[in-house]
Amino acid sequence: MPRGDRGRRLEGAGCDRAAENASFLVDAVVIGRNEGVRLIRCLDSMKRADLRRIVYVDSGSTDGSIAEAESRGVEVLRLDLSVPFTAARARNAGLDRLRRQGGVRADLVQFIDGDCELDPGWIGRARAFLQANPGVAGTGGRCRERFPGASVYNRFCDREWDTPVGEARALGGNAMFRMAALDQVGGFDPALIAGEEPELCVRLRARGWTIRRIDGEMVLHDAAMTRFGQFWKRARRAGFAFAQGYAMHGAAPERHYAAPLRRAILWGAVLPAAAFLGAVAIHPVFLALLLLWPAQILRLWRRDGDGPRAALLTIAKIPEALGAFQYLFARLFRRKARLIEYK
Repeated sequence: MPRGDRGRRLEGAGCDRAAENASFLVDAVVIGRNEGVRLIRCLDSMKRADLRRIVYVDSGSTDGSIAEAESRGVEVLRLDLSVPFTAARARNAGLDRLRRQGGVRADLVQFIDGDCELDPGWIGRARAFLQANPGVAGTGGRCRERFPGASVYNRFCDREWDTPVGEARALGGNAMFRMAALDQVGGFDPALIAGEEPELCVRLRARGWTIRRIDGEMVLHDAAMTRFGQFWKRARRAGFAFAQGYAMHGAAPERHYAAPLRRAILWGAVLPAAAFLGAVAIHPVFLALLLLWPAQILRLWRRDGDGPRAALLTIAKIPEALGAFQYLFARLFRRKARLIEYK
């Protein structure tokens, strides 16, 4: 049984029985820029879902995305590009639009990225679960890659998103949250260029909420990652998020991003530095330390049964370490972080 499928039957119990109860109103916020046909698929899937309002937040598209959204009767919000863009800022802008509308406010909000297609049964299942579990602030389901066979990097993403069902530390950019919970913590932190949703979950837990994944297909995601350079940038962005998240919430009890940051620094910086500096200053035998990398790949290969993924997990530690140092330098020299985009 795949790792992420453990416990799915148990966690999903009761959701289907409550699926007919639609008393909770659900709105949605879609964010995107130049997603083209992917946005069309996304919006069409949202229009078919049981949603009251859909707000599309566009961050400077030049490909006709705004016209496509308006033609489908979706509310469009053009993000002010005079202020640096972040996904957190775009989601907050969508939330603000929903809050400003008069009348009855929605109980729940579904966030979705413009390169994703919503599963037809997701809204009903997620709504039923949140209705039945009032202490849960947000929930997510299975996010799958649309074209896992297109590249080893797409397949890497598909495995990365296959996380266990049950209590979770984070959900990702595609998830359903209670509006009341988001109000309590002030939404997303717009200063974060990455890792904004895990950081939101840290603050929600501090208020006594829990986060849970449930059994159910949620979205098809089109990563469109076909080049090593894209993989490298994505990993560097993750390293930046690890360092920034740790700086914000690294203390106990959360220890937010402490483990992935430690692994990135150890494997991506300390090990190569020790090997090369030792070889130069003491003896070339120190270069043998680099053999720990292939040993780590073999260990992960044996554990997961996926050689290419094991190699990418190990290689990713180098750009992750670079991203962590990028955050450190930005903080030391008080420079604003720039968005790291891989596509």
